[in-house]
Formats: sequence, structure tokens, C-alpha cells
Amino acid sequence: MGVEFVDLFNEWASSYDDTVSGSDPEYKEVFEGYDKMLQELADLSVSPVLEFGVGTANLTKKIIAQNKVVVGIEPSEEMRRIANLKCPEAAIYAGDFIHFPALEMPIRSVVSSFAFHHLNDQEKRLVLKEYYDKLEIDGEIIFIDTLFRNEAYKNKLIQEAEQKGFLNLAQDLQTEYYSYQDDLEQMFLQLGFEVSFKQINKFAWLIQAKKGE
Repeated sequence: MGVEFVDLFNEWASSYDDTVSGSDPEYKEVFEGYDKMLQELADLSVSPVLEFGVGTANLTKKIIAQNKVVVGIEPSEEMRRIANLKCPEAAIYAGDFIHFPALEMPIRSVVSSFAFHHLNDQEKRLVLKEYYDKLEIDGEIIFIDTLFRNEAYKNKLIQEAEQKGFLNLAQDLQTEYYSYQDDLEQMFLQLGFEVSFKQINKFAWLIQAKKGE
């Protein structure tokens, strides 16, 4: 799963926090309101929490600050190193959305920020089914990720990026596995989740999917 991105994560780790804080003009709009959206996600989470794609532990720290139990999973060794320095209170393990250590604990929330798009559609269905099985009744998946309303909106954002000379962003939008909202909604519904979507900025959406009885 997404192993093609691990080298990129290792290289990006040292500057990741600068990027999400808005210092990189090319990705400023992608991460607009980053701290606030992570806080909202942390507030919505219910302990115990399983977090995928910990990165440099920005979300992890907010969840820990609320005295919640969180287990983090991160494939990048360099991201894990920084995460452990920033948030030594958290249990952070090597792994990814699909391959991660067996957990002897109930899971009330599965959370992630800006990582789910590293899975293709087949992998997304696979992991959502697994999380449905692992979640407690009324447990919830809560993701923040880049989505597109439809193909026309995707093409609009790509064109805007190209016009601004943001060629790395334009390439990212075309090559990574970003979902269309309707497709992702159907994926959740078919697995038995109740799901809602809230757009946060031009790129980012809050996704909440609750497991029914």
C-alpha cells in the first residue's frame, strides 16, 4: 500500500511542518486552516483512537492533549523519528493503512489527515471493510483529505495550479489517488457506514463515517 510514496515522505519529513503551516506558496491553499481542521478532528475523536499516517504527529499531539488513548501508524521511518520526538507520549508503530500491528484493544475512532489518498480504490475498499469490522458499535472513521466534487472541479483546480506555475501541485492532483465525493460516499454506504462530508477549504474535506448496529 502506497510504498511508492515512502521515499517521498522520508525526504519531506524535515520540511513537512513548514509546508502545512503555509510557508510553501504552492501548497498554501491545500493546507489553509490546517491547525483548526486538525483540532476539529481531534475534538470529534473518541478514545481509544487508531490513527493512520501520523506524519510528524500534529494530529496525534492534539488528541493526546485531550487525555485520549491513541495508537499511531506511520510507514516513513523519518516521519516516525520526528513524531516520537514531538509526541513521546504516543505509541507510534511502523505500518500503513493495510499492514499494522495487531491491537488488543477496542477501537472507537479511526482517524487520518491528508493520507487516505495514497490508497487506490481497491485498497480503500479493503481497508474500510477491515475498519468496519474492527470498530465498536457506533464507532467512527474520521478523515481529513483532499477530495473532488466531480471531474470538472478537479480539472478546474489543476488548471488554476498550472496557471499559477504550481506545477508540482498540478502533477500531484493528477497522479495521486484522490477520490470523487460521490464515489467515496458510495464506497462507505455499501459497507454499512452512515457518512457525511464537509468541505473545509478548496481542497480539504472532513469525512465522518459511523458504524451502525
